Amino acid sequence: MTERMELPPILDLVAARALHTELLRRRGAALELDAGRVRRLGGQCLQILLAARAIWAADKQPLRFTALSEEFITALEVMGVSVEALTVPAPAGKDEVPA
Repeated sequence: MTERMELPPILDLVAARALHTELLRRRGAALELDAGRVRRLGGQCLQILLAARAIWAADKQPLRFTALSEEFITALEVMGVSVEALTVPAPAGKDEVPA
């Protein structure tokens, strides 16, 4: 079963602890992150998302982002990260995470 999590509009230093806590709470399950409301993404939260990508990959669980806001995409581009770099595809032989 795929867990779904809506990211908050502001992902800055203040939001980092809550983001970390919410991601860890969902560890071990396929996860879909809705980035449609994100208006600001700071370096601290990007580091947490990159760490989550490594954890989900180690756990062999898919991690993907949906409904990407323009601000989220722009912030990633400015920091030199692609959405694909944050994504963990479903393992071979498993169905893709449903949209």
